[in-house]
Amino acid sequence: MKGRISNKLGEVNISEDVIATYAGSVAVECFGVVGMATVSMKDGLVKLLKKESLQKGIEAEISDNEISLKMHVIVSYGVSISAVADNLIENVRYKLEEFTGMKVRSVEIFVEGVKPID
Repeated sequence: MKGRISNKLGEVNISEDVIATYAGSVAVECFGVVGMATVSMKDGLVKLLKKESLQKGIEAEISDNEISLKMHVIVSYGVSISAVADNLIENVRYKLEEFTGMKVRSVEIFVEGVKPID
């Protein structure tokens, strides 16, 4: 489903892929987040995604012009996972609401791995 914003000049439709891509770019800028992850259904292995495919680690859903996200991330070794998750949720919520004009209903964080910083 697409998000829809209407104003006096017309209507803007925003796809879930755009939401996921933007949320991924916001996420990798947050302290403690190494990157987005995808889990292979075939063998259960976690893969760190490159910058071009960040949206694959995010499930975005738009319902009644509200955004729900499920984000699969890899965090830095030695950081507080709860602090990173809280920071990530707040940043993504704020930036998405500012970017789209739609309300963010929920952001769920799935920590798929921990990686030492190089």
